[in-house]
Amino acid sequence: MDKKSIAKNYRFMALMLGSMVLGAIVGWIWPGATVIKPLGTVFINMMFCIVVPLVFASIAGAVANMRSRKRAGKIMGVTVGTFVVTGAIAAVIMFLLVKVFPPVLEPWTDIPEEEMGEYATFSQMLVNFFTAEDFVGLLSRRAMLPLIVFSILFGFAVNLNGGPESIVGKFLEDLTNVMLKFVKIVTYYAPVAFFAIFADLVATYGPQMITASYGRALVLYYPLCFVYIFTAWPLFAWFGGGKGAVKTMFSHIAKPAVVSLGTCSSVATIPTNMEEAADTGISKDVSDMVLPLGATMHMDGSCFSCVLKIAFVLGVFGKDMGFGMLIPVVLVAVLSSVGMSGVPGGGYIGEYIICTIFFPDQIAMAFPILVAIGNLVDPPATMINAAGDYVVSYIVSRFVDGKDWLQKKLAQ
Repeated sequence: MDKKSIAKNYRFMALMLGSMVLGAIVGWIWPGATVIKPLGTVFINMMFCIVVPLVFASIAGAVANMRSRKRAGKIMGVTVGTFVVTGAIAAVIMFLLVKVFPPVLEPWTDIPEEEMGEYATFSQMLVNFFTAEDFVGLLSRRAMLPLIVFSILFGFAVNLNGGPESIVGKFLEDLTNVMLKFVKIVTYYAPVAFFAIFADLVATYGPQMITASYGRALVLYYPLCFVYIFTAWPLFAWFGGGKGAVKTMFSHIAKPAVVSLGTCSSVATIPTNMEEAADTGISKDVSDMVLPLGATMHMDGSCFSCVLKIAFVLGVFGKDMGFGMLIPVVLVAVLSSVGMSGVPGGGYIGEYIICTIFFPDQIAMAFPILVAIGNLVDPPATMINAAGDYVVSYIVSRFVDGKDWLQKKLAQ
């Protein structure tokens, strides 16, 4: 991984951040910058038109086209279960942290309680998380989590009916590629859109309040990621591999961590994770399923940022994230991570899910704020996501190959 490769992978992120900063400066010196807000609204509306077919095709296609059969059921079950547990742990940690250290101290704008909408009862929320009233309801951007659940089940059905060799399986794979190209085309316009969006935000709410809030968010997020690496990862490695596992993990984790930081992509880190897993002695069929699946489903860093984003936008609107929201927030953080792509930027799917669940009537304002946080925390989040896939393979190996699997490998 040379300097040119690193520059190439961070070029678009730098362009996006640069456009936000430039827009903020324009909004600071020109109070009339609110007139260019429609340039950003065009981008947001276009992405709304893309997100539903993209989520369905990518998730259903990934499940439908799984080729691994050997011990697949057990490995798959343990893998997904581990992803959910570690993601929930990460979400709870961030939830408690933002309660102690709120990222936004003063609201940017006051929104009447009735405009924020009322939260449903827990039973209603549980139903709405997983299902829609009918098929047409799944086609709305307000039903992202039910769409994810439907896509996973649809993918399993296709897999049972021929999988990669079936007509539907091939169609889903091709449709996914088409939608990703569609996103790429629209994303070329993103720097212009976010220039306009941030010019409008700063012109409307002032630069000091916005920069102070984002600064607090970064001070909260970056140290947490490094604390997590040196506390949670050793615990996960010890649980999965037993004696000698922590030392082994730290001797192999540096390379995936550096590659993930350099590429800012979980998918790009897969080959390095595979190499380190093989050197560790992790079974090939375990690494073949855990690591590629983890590139799109194991998102502890994204769970951190998801909770941070929710707390941030609630603070912007002057609302408190009380403990009554713990279960909904953790569920959204864990389930939305399934929909995040392993490519840089992730198609902004996570941000849409957060908006549709918590801020359906304030999407035009909430979405760019969420994307800005996502860009600012993307490097350490990707490192936690991608390098953490290697650590999770220890836990899966314990349940598939026995709790002494590592000792046997070290003895050899």
